[in-house]
Amino acid sequence: MSGTTMSRGTRLVLTAWVAITACLVIAACAPAAAGSRDGIVRIEINTELGIIAADLDSARAPVTVANFLRYVDAGRYTEGTFHRTVRSDNQPRDSVRIAVIQGARKADRATPSFPAVTLERTTTTRLRHRDGALSMARSVPNSATDGFFICIGDQPSLDFGGHRNLDGQGFAAFGHVTKGMDIVRRINASPAEAQNLTPPIRILGMSRVK
Repeated sequence: MSGTTMSRGTRLVLTAWVAITACLVIAACAPAAAGSRDGIVRIEINTELGIIAADLDSARAPVTVANFLRYVDAGRYTEGTFHRTVRSDNQPRDSVRIAVIQGARKADRATPSFPAVTLERTTTTRLRHRDGALSMARSVPNSATDGFFICIGDQPSLDFGGHRNLDGQGFAAFGHVTKGMDIVRRINASPAEAQNLTPPIRILGMSRVK
């Protein structure tokens, strides 16, 4: 065999390697790509008060969107709830006040949360906490799992450098409401004890929209 000729065995190995690599790339991109266009994945949140539609930006917040869609695609938000409302009349001890509603998957010890994901800061994604923004709830950085919230009005204190959280790292915004902000505001104004909705507003289902 000359130095410029490839053996049949080598060609077969190379061809197999290329095919496997292509499959791995497709598999890695599939969760966010399915039902998406230009990185936008459309979802509907079906609540007992009505439907909230939203666009998720997998191009700018790929880690956060992929994490959220794991719960959506697995049906983990079905029979979950919007359980918390934060508004001007129920945060007397907070010097920096916000307006959001917070949701979570159905509590089920038999089905634990997926591992927490890395915080995608607003300085990286450029997705701000404006009116209708979807973002992930967290305690410390890199602790977000399934909890999420929706902003009512612009909330710059939730961006990186904002002072709602003392660590100043902000929260991971990853999409925005396109329809149903009237439902979001109804949930925000619903009866509550402190910040706990009484009763919680049920999430009947959540799914991608093609």
